Amino acid sequence: MCSTEVTIGQPDRKVLLDTARSSIQHGLDFGKALEVNAAYYTAALQAERACFVTLEKAGELRGCIGHLQAVQPLINDVAENAWAAAFQDPRFAPLKRVELPGLEIHISILSPPQAMTFSSQEDLLAQIRPGIDGLILEDGYRRGTFLPSVWESLPEARDFLAHLKLKAGLPADYWSDKIRISRYTSESITDAG
Repeated sequence: MCSTEVTIGQPDRKVLLDTARSSIQHGLDFGKALEVNAAYYTAALQAERACFVTLEKAGELRGCIGHLQAVQPLINDVAENAWAAAFQDPRFAPLKRVELPGLEIHISILSPPQAMTFSSQEDLLAQIRPGIDGLILEDGYRRGTFLPSVWESLPEARDFLAHLKLKAGLPADYWSDKIRISRYTSESITDAG
């Protein structure tokens, strides 16, 4: 976590997880995200922060949607992204009511992205912090990101970067002087359903 970011306390973590689950339930009942009034929440939850909400079922990805830049209060971002992960991730069919029990919710609260400066792919690889950095790769109109949690399945920096290139629609061995990389950290909150 960047030193300028506030760590989310345990009571607020529970509120965020409850809000994410409630927004998914609201989506099943009413077809839209739960509307949340940030004014009723703590300062930490009212702060503009970016987040991703990842859903898993039996250890398998079931949806993941989020923002890389802060666009609204954290509590609102969680409600919106939880609903979107359940019903709007184009990789999956909309969540069905029968899937809700046992659905695991993971919230990643992101620090603001910081542009990295590097002279080559090897220089970039030497600067990447495995297990810590989330990366945003941009080249022309191609863009992709991996949250820090992806290090669990891709623990080597070279593999992490190669798969990120693939996610952005580039060949794994692609390199260009026009590639831009930003890094961020995240604070993770998990509810095992």
